[in-house]
Amino acid sequence: MFLENTVNQKEQFGWIEVICGSMFSGKTEELIRRLKRAQFARQRVEIFKPAVDVRYDEENVVSHDSNEIRSTPVPAAANIPILADNCDVVGIDEAQFFDDEIVKVCNDLANRGVRVIVAGLDMDFKGNPFGPMPALMATAEYVTKVHAVCTRTGNLAHYSYRKAKSEDLVLLGETEEYEPLSRAAYYKAMLREKINKLDVKDSEDLSSKKKD
Repeated sequence: MFLENTVNQKEQFGWIEVICGSMFSGKTEELIRRLKRAQFARQRVEIFKPAVDVRYDEENVVSHDSNEIRSTPVPAAANIPILADNCDVVGIDEAQFFDDEIVKVCNDLANRGVRVIVAGLDMDFKGNPFGPMPALMATAEYVTKVHAVCTRTGNLAHYSYRKAKSEDLVLLGETEEYEPLSRAAYYKAMLREKINKLDVKDSEDLSSKKKD
């Protein structure tokens, strides 16, 4: 469990915390927990999320366990510093959906003395680093990687396998579109997809040859 560090305010700037992992791993739950602790400590807190994410609520940040906290949807990372004036703590959910400017925004806030807490997917559905998350993790003082439970093996999961037939990088969805998988289960699922594509291609070639 993450606990805030004790600091000498005269010698300490702010800092960046990143909470990352696959879908259904509890990233937003942990973000909300830390932000509510800050609110309980009577710190000035602002929370932001990308305006594109309206899966649960247009304004609130909501976890899979239905915990929620008020937030401000913003269309771009550049909007955050303007709205986060005079804050002690800034929370940012679904950071992978922001543009690369989010990295500079978070570092500028931390350099102003703000505690910045960011949550987001570290990998996309293809298993590649997602958007600005690698740079955020590299510049953060604290990185917490959380894991889901693999729906096929029961082991720790850190891949977000897409069940929906779409190649779009951004596809908002829940259990109907995604499932968390372990490395072994993800590898088998991706291998099965490749085999199925080959089978379809071979059958199409065979059909065209018969017509010829």
